[in-house]
Amino acid sequence: MPIKKILVVDDSPTERHVLTQLLVKNGYQVVTAESGEEAVAKAKADKPDLILMDVIMPGINGFQATRTITRNEETKHIPVIMCTSKGQETDKIWGMRQGARDYLVKPVDQKQLLEKIAALR
Repeated sequence: MPIKKILVVDDSPTERHVLTQLLVKNGYQVVTAESGEEAVAKAKADKPDLILMDVIMPGINGFQATRTITRNEETKHIPVIMCTSKGQETDKIWGMRQGARDYLVKPVDQKQLLEKIAALR
């Protein structure tokens, strides 16, 4: 199934804006969330085709939100790509163990992100 609707989860308005602009310019529909809790709720309500998840956020973090989304019957089919400043190898391994399909370190390389999204189709 082609990726059409993407949920961008980040507590930074700037990061949300930059990713939204990039994705809309490339033909994707974008929904945003500012927290892990909101991401879980919007994943269930909006059924996006992909989630771009930050890690460091107030409340439940991106690792916890990813684990919740990827282990819930309603949302486990939605791929998650972590987009975070946490660039240690252990962070990447932990993110993948929570159910993420891929892991990108900020600042996100826009061409690389678009390639990873296209590869999920």
